[in-house]
Amino acid sequence: MSKIKNIYAREILASGGAPSLEVTVTLESGAIGEASVSYGASAGSKEATVLLDGDKTRYNGKGMLNAISNINNQIKNILVEMEASDQRAIDNKMIETDGTINKAVLGGNAMLGVSLAVARAEASEENLPLYKYLRKVYEIGDIGWKLPKPMIVMIEGGKHADETTDLQEFMVGAMGNKSAAENVRMEMEIYSALKNILKADKLSTNVGNEGAFAPNGIISNEKPIEYLVQAITNAGYVPGVDAGVGIDAAASEFYSEETKKYNLKLEGKELTSEELIAYYKPWIEKYPIATMEDMLSEFDWDNWPKMVEAIGGKFPLIADDLTVTNVNLWQKAIEMKAATAILIKLNQAGTLTETMDCCLLANKNNLITMPSHRGGGETNDTFLVDLAVAVNSAYIKVGPTRGERVCKYNRLMKIEEEINN
Repeated sequence: MSKIKNIYAREILASGGAPSLEVTVTLESGAIGEASVSYGASAGSKEATVLLDGDKTRYNGKGMLNAISNINNQIKNILVEMEASDQRAIDNKMIETDGTINKAVLGGNAMLGVSLAVARAEASEENLPLYKYLRKVYEIGDIGWKLPKPMIVMIEGGKHADETTDLQEFMVGAMGNKSAAENVRMEMEIYSALKNILKADKLSTNVGNEGAFAPNGIISNEKPIEYLVQAITNAGYVPGVDAGVGIDAAASEFYSEETKKYNLKLEGKELTSEELIAYYKPWIEKYPIATMEDMLSEFDWDNWPKMVEAIGGKFPLIADDLTVTNVNLWQKAIEMKAATAILIKLNQAGTLTETMDCCLLANKNNLITMPSHRGGGETNDTFLVDLAVAVNSAYIKVGPTRGERVCKYNRLMKIEEEINN
């Protein structure tokens, strides 16, 4: 064990070209931990605050100098001399100091950067890989190693791409019992097959925020599912056996709180919750679906259990905007039977401990976790992969190209080598 000696933050660039922050924590022993913080272009309303400067003369108001000042002053002052091994106490100290529900004072981005860097520093101090350290500090115990399968975003729509589908993401998720490395290879081969299919349909193969294809001109919200099933087949794999389709509707983005209806602009439809579930029903019956995520709005709690019923246990219904990696919201979803899985995003909660508690609550209830990248503000940090491995997540959700995405898969394959050797 070693006490925190110094905490220092700096402004860096994230994937969308706007800033994020990176934190270095130094322990008295000399051990060092670094972490950078991601954030999303599409975000749930109850996520922890991404504290921005608002100074329009710097980065169009998206600078993070205020968050960095909070780290280098207030947070540093309260945490220096604390034992780095007491992660829960460190995170709770920041939460208490901030004093707001959504971390609006210190900033969820500031708190998370420190939280993750402390964990990395102590893992280094104890000479443990991060995923093994997380199991130790959160007392997970020996549950074996079950590496997450890639859930790779392949077609982007919604807020992640211009003039394309209403639904936000269409993914391919690995099935079966292949190794992590073989799953990554299979999915990249499917991605290559998809590129040829889109070209044949004279659609753009430019990539969007997440490194996935973002073609405008797709004729319906169902068409990407057809493309992905065809790509699985063309790559030499069996849909529903080797790989299936994941869908993230991000339905909050096309839901009107005023009218309580969903506006599918691409198809000129305005649907009630029941009508939207009926709209999805043929997809459930027709295609090899692996997961569905945020198929209804975060404000439409009462109808989420109806979506679970419509799926009928065939595959998980994942909550993201509904639960925003928040233990209380996740507990509510479990009690209401509103979802059967949760998307995990580190910056939604704002501290490592709160994030881990969500994962542990899922494990306790035999429900699935899927740690995820962020769309518009991802960094090269791979913490989410170690976390996924530590809690035996079913999937990790990351895009297929761009350095800040593929580094996650490279980390997963490296962990697999470590565990097997």
